[in-house]
Amino acid sequence: MSELKMPQSDLQEQQLYRSLFLSKTPLIDLRAPVEFVQGAFPESCNLPLMTDNEREQVGTCYKKEGQAAAITLGHQLVASDIQNRIRKWAQFKEANSTAWLYCFRGGLRSRLSAQFLIDHGVDINIVPGGYKALRRYLIDVIDQAAEQKLMIVGGNTGCGKTQLIQALDNGLDIEGRANHRGSSFGKQVTPQPRQISYENQLAIDILHISQHANSLVIEDESKAIGALYVPELLFAGMTRAPMVVVDDPLDIRLQRLCYEYCTSMTEKFSQALGAEQGWLAYEKYLHNGLYGIRKRLGTEKFKVINDVLDAALKQQQNTGSVEGHLNWIAPILRDYYDPMYQYQLGKKADRIQFSGTFQEVKEWLTVNKK
Repeated sequence: MSELKMPQSDLQEQQLYRSLFLSKTPLIDLRAPVEFVQGAFPESCNLPLMTDNEREQVGTCYKKEGQAAAITLGHQLVASDIQNRIRKWAQFKEANSTAWLYCFRGGLRSRLSAQFLIDHGVDINIVPGGYKALRRYLIDVIDQAAEQKLMIVGGNTGCGKTQLIQALDNGLDIEGRANHRGSSFGKQVTPQPRQISYENQLAIDILHISQHANSLVIEDESKAIGALYVPELLFAGMTRAPMVVVDDPLDIRLQRLCYEYCTSMTEKFSQALGAEQGWLAYEKYLHNGLYGIRKRLGTEKFKVINDVLDAALKQQQNTGSVEGHLNWIAPILRDYYDPMYQYQLGKKADRIQFSGTFQEVKEWLTVNKK
């Protein structure tokens, strides 16, 4: 029988966790599906030891009769399907030779599953501390990042802040990972991740950036990005950090937004749902986005802009041209987004270190990177 390999010291464990995430090591997540769906790691695959129902029964037994009885019940419940579960683990390990496995705390479920595999001739490592320890490590990574050198990129809507972040090797894309652009028109075709999964991915991004930089560049953002929230300590650090501001001309901003809201989203909805259903979903997306800011626009202005949007959609559907959308995007910038952001930016004036066009800010950040 092979010996299970489990690093012992805290330092070893911290180094192990970092290595697992940086190397994108495939992970077998033994937790029940109900646990996995609440939050997981990017490279993890849910191959549970117990189903949700089995887990619930074992938990109830543990509370009423203790650990020994719960273990006995667990063996009984999985017995009829255990060979199938072992086969799935073995196939995953065969396809991913560097794979590790874990349960919630790296305890009984991990040891049993690893032993089942060993008994079938398959060696596999257990993540010490399991999911809980990995999650704690990533939370610490985010919390520590909040104490690093941060630089915040601000600017009016349409200035390309997200594209700028993505172009920098020390840019942390908090909107991209949230799968939302952080505005009324920010929703994407695919759903946002769970909050825990979002935080896990941000932490892993920070780990990768830390290999070549000791600073992070982050977009100026509110705490909420769609249904998700920027981690508390990181957001607190963002509110204190120095800023640069992108100040691109209106015509460039309009073209960017027309592409993001219209050209790109038309393509994404069509690819996901087909031409007919995709178009209906695209129309709904734009109308919902405009409806979301109706109170700020005022009833009458909203109605006027909504009519302009309808005309632009009709033109796009008939001719394929998105130019008509500029006629409603321009007034929402003028009457909603720009005044709102300029008011917010005015309260941060003492933090601004540089202002310029997209290219000028990009060059400044590159030169002043530390």
